[in-house]
Formats: sequence, structure tokens, C-alpha cells
Amino acid sequence: MTVRTGTSGRGLSLAVWGLTRAVLLLCVFKVFTVPGPDVTSDVSVIYRGWYEVLRTGSYPLDDVTWQYPPGAALAVLSPDLLPFLEYASAFFVLVLLCDALVLGLLLYAGGRPGTRDAGAWLWVVGVPLLGPTVYARYDLMVTAVAVAALLAGVRHPRVLGALAAFGALLKVWPVLLLVGTARGRATRRSWSAAAVTAAVLGLVAALAAPGAYAFLTFQRDRGLEIESLGALVFHVARQFGWQGAVELRYGSMEFAGPHVALVSTLALALSVLAFGWLLVWRLRARTFAVHTPADAAFTAVLLFTVTSRVISPQYLVWPLGVAAVCLVFRGSRMVLPACLVLVATAVTLLEFPLGFAHVVASDAQGVALMAVRNGLLAAAAPVAALRLWRDTVPGARQGLAAERISPAGRSDTPASAP
Repeated sequence: MTVRTGTSGRGLSLAVWGLTRAVLLLCVFKVFTVPGPDVTSDVSVIYRGWYEVLRTGSYPLDDVTWQYPPGAALAVLSPDLLPFLEYASAFFVLVLLCDALVLGLLLYAGGRPGTRDAGAWLWVVGVPLLGPTVYARYDLMVTAVAVAALLAGVRHPRVLGALAAFGALLKVWPVLLLVGTARGRATRRSWSAAAVTAAVLGLVAALAAPGAYAFLTFQRDRGLEIESLGALVFHVARQFGWQGAVELRYGSMEFAGPHVALVSTLALALSVLAFGWLLVWRLRARTFAVHTPADAAFTAVLLFTVTSRVISPQYLVWPLGVAAVCLVFRGSRMVLPACLVLVATAVTLLEFPLGFAHVVASDAQGVALMAVRNGLLAAAAPVAALRLWRDTVPGARQGLAAERISPAGRSDTPASAP
């Protein structure tokens, strides 16, 4: 990925960021109306309802749509930081600030020797491609924690571990940031910091309010969401008379009918296989470079996103943020899968909210949108996995580049790495 660098290039990226984010704000504040479902209702209705419950000192025990770890309460309660604004308005502004934080971190990291601004540009361009949905969910906040963790982890493994654990208590997936830490001291420091942080914060959450872990039951009972990869089976089957339906369950549109449970189980099995592959890779990998933690985290996030029973539109900000960190490092091998994710992000906007009625109806346009979006993600995951394997496993590729190093260090890692 080639981008403009230097002062002029950074000025342009800031200008583009400002313009695109202004458009996003105008959309969530309903100055402009985007066709399709109202994406802001999750904040103004669902989040606001959770907020009222959380303020009473309890988690939403009776609401099956509460499917998040206990740390999510911090995101839901965060508008209290801006008491002079109405709840939804404060939430949108806070997401904007997290967006700006990510850009600042990527630009700072991209200004060090051996790095580049490509990651910042991916973030600048990718986030608005998701449309207003990205500002109307708390996933961008979690992604900001993940980006900070990966960039800090280059020099401070304990910070990586602590932030990864904190992120996992917000929305689970940031635990995957730990999969690519270098063997030895970096892994010991980051994983031990993660364990201590998770234990302390998890205990605090459990003691602070009842129902901190009720989300585990709600997640277990979820079905096959219509935007998932496995759901493509039933989108196509509906064209041939499949006797099933789309139902609103657990806060999302899910398929219900014959064989849905089987496909849902197969999706879980694929997630187990993805975990198994990551475990094998971890045991076989020997060459850890400065970019390896980000590359491994990106691969892991892709694998678990693709195999998930739910691929909501806002989930695309997860691999997008981690991919941006990958592209900060010149040695990263993740340019192609990052570009595939970028295109998938653009298709996601066409799918939701613009074409969601077609997706629900499983008509030709809806099936095509889901096939293209999920096809791009399904292609990006194995490409990323193959490149990670070849980059780190001895003997996986002939003629390893001279800049590689042993687990003890790497010659192309600048002392002033971000």
C-alpha cells in the first residue's frame, strides 16, 4: 500500500479524517438520513435502557440482548463523562474522541523509523465505509483499546497484556491480541499482566453488581444470525423452498427452521478448528518480528470473525483496526488481506443499513451482497493465515529475507520503534 508521507501527507490524512467524521456525525445526529433501519436506536433505546438499569447497581439480568462481558458497563455508562449532553449525543461524541485517539496513535507510530503512515490511512478511509453504524455501537471504543495495546506492546509487553485483558472485559475478542507475542520474556510479561488484570477487574465486576456474567448464558443460546457466513446456506436454500423463517431473537435477525441448529454447530466447530490452527502455529512459530504480534492478532480476529455465528456490521471495525496496526510496520505481510477487509467494509455498508431489507428477504440482491461481503472475509482469513505461517515458521518458505531475526531479537526493528 503506497501512501503520501511527511507533513503534507499527514495534513491531508487529518483533513480527510475531519471531513469524513463530520459526515458520520451529521448522520448519527440525523441531519442526514441514511436509507434503511435507524442505526442510532441501539444507543438511544437499548443502550439507554441498560444505562438506567446499571445505574441501579445491577446488570440487565432480564434482558437477553445483554450479551457482553461486565466491562461493557463502562461503555454504556460512559456518557456520564459528558453530563451536559443528552445520552445519545454524549455517546456519539465519545466514539468520535476514540476515533481521533486511534488516528493519533497510528500517526505517532507511523512517524518512527521503520514505520509508515499506511496504517493511519487505512483507518481514515476504512471507518467511514461502515457508515453511521460505526458511531452507533461501542465496538470502536474497544478497537481503540486494542490498537493502543498492540502499539504499546512493541516496547512494553506488560501494557499490552493489561490492555488486552481490559479489552477482553469489554468485548472478549481483544484477548486474541496475546496470541502473537514473542516467545520468552515478552510472552511471560504480557500474559502474566493479562491474567492479573483480568482476575482483578473480573472480581471487582462480580462484587460490584449482580449478574456480571449472565451474558455467558445469553451468548450460549444465540442462533445463526442472517449476516453470518453459515447463514448463506439458508439464504440460498430459501430460493429452493426451504421451510424456515427469519426471526428477531437476542437482539438480531436470526434464521429459524430445519437444519439451522446443525449449521450453527458446524460454525462452532470451525471456530474450534481455527483455535486449533492458532495453537499449532504458536507451537511451530520461531521467527518473531516487530510486526508479528499485530499480524498474528489480525489473523486470529479474522479467523474467529469468519467462523462466528454472528457477523454484525460493526464487527468489521475489529479487523480494520488491527489491520491498521499491521500496516504501520513496513515488514508486515498483511497488505493484501487488509485490502480485502477494506473492500468488505465498503460492501457491509451496502448490506446494512442500505440493503438490509433485501438481506432479510433473501432476494437476489441480498444474497449477492452477503456472498460478496462474506466471501471477501472468507478469502482474507486463509490468506492472512498462510502469510503469517510463512513469515514465522522455519522452513515454511525458501529464502527467508535477510532482515529476519531469531526470537531473541530482530535486525530491522528500530530502537525507537513505536
